[in-house]
Amino acid sequence: MGDTVPSYNPTGPVVVGSDGSPHARRAMLFALREAQLRQTSLRVVCAYDLFSTAGRYLDYRYMALMETDGTLYEQLRDTAMQGMADMVEELGQKLGGSNVEVKILAEQGRPAEVLLAASDGACLLVVGSRGAGIWGRLALGSTSTEVVHHAHLPVTVVPPPVPGT
Repeated sequence: MGDTVPSYNPTGPVVVGSDGSPHARRAMLFALREAQLRQTSLRVVCAYDLFSTAGRYLDYRYMALMETDGTLYEQLRDTAMQGMADMVEELGQKLGGSNVEVKILAEQGRPAEVLLAASDGACLLVVGSRGAGIWGRLALGSTSTEVVHHAHLPVTVVPPPVPGT
């Protein structure tokens, strides 16, 4: 990862990574509850990378033209931040109204790197588990695996729901 080791703070905020998926939704609900219990704030982090996400669907020749003025990245960031704000509000209401201070960050970059950097000064990092197929319940997603291996603070990986519960 980087040369500088981020600091761990037992009274710092809870940090949660979110990509808007159902797995991330479960992680955010867990993180909101944990922040309430710890009586601390919540830092919601969404990483976006145009060339690894939208790039799968767009022709790179057109992406180079669209990227020249930076507006596409701004739109991605704004969309991510609004989606996270909506999710926080909805889940806070589900918890009976959340009195947790929430800061939302949307940063360009690889998700694990962005999450690890954003967890500087935090007490806990929360991510969802995203397994797929027959190995889904045995394997972590690539981001959660990388975070667990490189984190400088406690990490909670929220598993997917058990079918039938």
